[in-house]
Amino acid sequence: MVLRLIVGDDPVLIGEAITRNVDELIGDGDRSLMLEVLTESEYRTDTGDWDLGRLTDAAQTPPFLTERRVVVGRHLSRFAGKDTVGSLLTLLNETLDSTDLILVWEKGIEPKVDRMPSLPKAVREAAETAGALVVQTSTPRGRGASDWIRDQLSQSSLSFERSAVEALIDLIGDEHSRVVGIVRTLEGALGAGAKVTVDDVVQFGGEQGSVAPWELDDAIDKGNVAAALQIIPRLLPPSATPTDRNGAAFRLLAVLHKRYSNMLRLDGADVADERQAATLLGMKGSTYPAKKAMMQSRRLGTEKLSRAIELLAEADLSLRGTKDWPPELVIEVLVARLANLSGRR
Repeated sequence: MVLRLIVGDDPVLIGEAITRNVDELIGDGDRSLMLEVLTESEYRTDTGDWDLGRLTDAAQTPPFLTERRVVVGRHLSRFAGKDTVGSLLTLLNETLDSTDLILVWEKGIEPKVDRMPSLPKAVREAAETAGALVVQTSTPRGRGASDWIRDQLSQSSLSFERSAVEALIDLIGDEHSRVVGIVRTLEGALGAGAKVTVDDVVQFGGEQGSVAPWELDDAIDKGNVAAALQIIPRLLPPSATPTDRNGAAFRLLAVLHKRYSNMLRLDGADVADERQAATLLGMKGSTYPAKKAMMQSRRLGTEKLSRAIELLAEADLSLRGTKDWPPELVIEVLVARLANLSGRR
């Protein structure tokens, strides 16, 4: 049994740590058979109490059609009380050897929790006795924060000019965990191995803009990554609840998937003009959307359209839990990659 205990109160860093550890433990295995993730909604009983029964059952379930299982238990700070912490200690002693267990001590979601309870000493000691690797995700304060940010950048697939590093540090200020999202966005926009300049940091740092949602299509089609990213906060407002943001992300993903599916249908089709394209796609009324789809389909070609569909499918899986990223980060990376795809010759 492999045991990991992830501790932190920043959702981005927590998500990164979960994704990294899950990927490491699953490796080339079948995620659909090996992985089970439980959140606080699975711990809530009909009476409104908290119970670890489902997580304990998952940890004690033998693998099926695979040698091992990976079980992730999230939002475990719900069990910080004297009456509930004992169930965590029991879990640590009753997990099957064929189960790799990732326990995540993070804030709960509903009802909203402003301050995360500290990890009980008894839980940490029991986890360490059981051989757990404790992963602390909090960012350091003071001078150590700059070193931590530089370390995050050095671990990415990108190469940062010295001035770009300083610009990024100035950009994120005290919101240190933003470096994770910005790096992912830069990787999507520039591609792995690219050298990042100050201009890149300024362009892709992201800012809110009062723009119409339908302008996202135009920005992506033009390959304007920076403009496309500036639109996303209008479509996925940061002030919305996690549930609302997740729902909005799925709706936006569905719109993008529909549009690229239309382009793929038009790819190689025997259509001479926008009216024929609209007929093929079953569009009523204005033929302008069919014209845009037809023109962009011809610009991209079969190979890029196929890649776009792959990116959309990957984003769909990420929103469903294969990556523990916030929904807005999933969409930002997707949009950056789609726009970058349009901009490449």
